[in-house]
Amino acid sequence: MVQYNAQYIDAGAMLRLTETLSSDALEGRATGTRGNQAARDFVQKRFETLGLRQFGEAYVQPFAVVSDDEGAAPVVGANLISWIAGQTPGEGPAIVITAHYDHLGIVDGEIYNGADDNASGTAALIAVAQYFSLHAPRHDIIFAAVDAEEIGHLGSRALVLSPPVPLERIALNINYDMVSRSSAGELYVAGTFHTPGLKPLVEAVAADAPVRILIGHDDPALGQADDWTLASDHAAFHEAGIPFLYFGVEDHPGYHQPTDDYSEITPDFFARAGDALVMAALAADQNLESIARMRRTD
Repeated sequence: MVQYNAQYIDAGAMLRLTETLSSDALEGRATGTRGNQAARDFVQKRFETLGLRQFGEAYVQPFAVVSDDEGAAPVVGANLISWIAGQTPGEGPAIVITAHYDHLGIVDGEIYNGADDNASGTAALIAVAQYFSLHAPRHDIIFAAVDAEEIGHLGSRALVLSPPVPLERIALNINYDMVSRSSAGELYVAGTFHTPGLKPLVEAVAADAPVRILIGHDDPALGQADDWTLASDHAAFHEAGIPFLYFGVEDHPGYHQPTDDYSEITPDFFARAGDALVMAALAADQNLESIARMRRTD
């Protein structure tokens, strides 16, 4: 039950989409499967309903999935990319908000529904897009529901290799991956270790957010298990020198298990996190010129 009265997002719609995307009917949304296609159809319909713009004639950005198995049938992944125009459409710095909609599929006869990972992030991306569809941003914001994260972040890598706008325009990536399940009520933000100039922005958001926001999990000295720098789709942007903010919860017992079901998420926390994600995107949009100057040039 959601007791929190969300101020920025439609919490009910976000929860319903999370439940739909993580239902048994979608069979875990593994890349190249009918369940993955069904998830993509749901997301595309939401993009269309919100009136989000396309780049070119379609939302879909297909890409080849290369398998290590010589006899494997070819698989095509598909990102869904949309955008909302800022005050000067097609000009100036832009934000790319990402969330992967794929998951692990069926493993040993069990469906891995991936409610938190990452039906939640996909639904949150759409909730944030809905906010900005009603409250125009200062700068262009690109919303990308990416595929094939679970098999090597392939969708986000395809996006960075073939970006919908010149790569130099992308000032910031904001990535959502696992944002709905936390018994401690804590939402982590990674990325400020690599771009210290982002830390005051995150701290200001955290001071007013309706959920506890913690900064961390981005120092290489922590080791691979606790350093999330390369853990999700923001990695492709980081490797291209683009600052990122990755929002997610710490691992829980359902992580990459068949128990990552909708019944296990914490709805009140999720609603609070959704509002916090809008607040962070607003702050980034309002400060994007200065963020653009933080890009690495090496």
